[in-house]
Amino acid sequence: MTPTLQQLRYLVAVADCRSITAAACSVYVAQPALSRSIQSLERDLGVELLDRRGRAASLTPEGARVVRLARTVLDAVEAIEDIRPAHQSASRGALAVAVTPTLSLDLAADIVPSFCERHPGIEVRVVQHDSREALVGALTEGTAELGLVDLPVDRDLSTHHLQDREVVLISPPGSKLPDPVPFRMLGGLRMVLPTPGTGRRTELEAMFGRIGVRPVAVVEADERLAWVTSVADGRGSLIWYRDMVLRAFGRRVEVRSFTPPLLRAVGIAHLRGSLSRPARAFLAHARYNVPVREPAR
Repeated sequence: MTPTLQQLRYLVAVADCRSITAAACSVYVAQPALSRSIQSLERDLGVELLDRRGRAASLTPEGARVVRLARTVLDAVEAIEDIRPAHQSASRGALAVAVTPTLSLDLAADIVPSFCERHPGIEVRVVQHDSREALVGALTEGTAELGLVDLPVDRDLSTHHLQDREVVLISPPGSKLPDPVPFRMLGGLRMVLPTPGTGRRTELEAMFGRIGVRPVAVVEADERLAWVTSVADGRGSLIWYRDMVLRAFGRRVEVRSFTPPLLRAVGIAHLRGSLSRPARAFLAHARYNVPVREPAR
């Protein structure tokens, strides 16, 4: 029996989300229904597509091959659906994408130009917000349809994982720290931290509590410029993304991985429910065209 487009979409969602439960949320279907659909596909093909050990769902070699082919099929279907008179084309329109300052400089700069080149009829408006909380608010209020954001976010939003980015320790020159640096050495370390009460500061405090350390906050600010100048001036160290270091600091600082490595998921978030065609096209493009960044070894 020929696989249905729905079965292929479900399987690709599991590959992207790495979880059957998360995949079901991303395609707006109940988890049992998605599981049954993929099991039916496995029976029809006579192979196992997923390794279901534990809570995560990983692809078997056969599953990875089917997903590669499924992406090609789904892209082709989308391209065919876009072939219609301009006055009828649902692919024409406007799309508002909310981003934080960090992701606007990096991830959005990678994805948006290539998307606009492929979809010239869609006008993309990138709306920058100072914090992840403000970005979520824009999605909730409807001033943006999609958000490029650090994960996880509010459980009432649907999310789609794009990549994992390495989080590193950025220190002034001459800092006497090993590389990689153990988490325990954050105890007593002079640090540049976000403002108390913000989402990012709360997450850092939770991490410090889990590993049993208490850094010394010498600067508390949410502006990226304040982070950069404070570290460059030798006031303290900063926890940030590795791929932002050269762009923001040049070679004026020392960069160290953590041991074990610290990774942070980045993805796209949106309200639950149906998306506009421009938003669906952007989501598909981002999934398949986001640059792959490997943690430093």
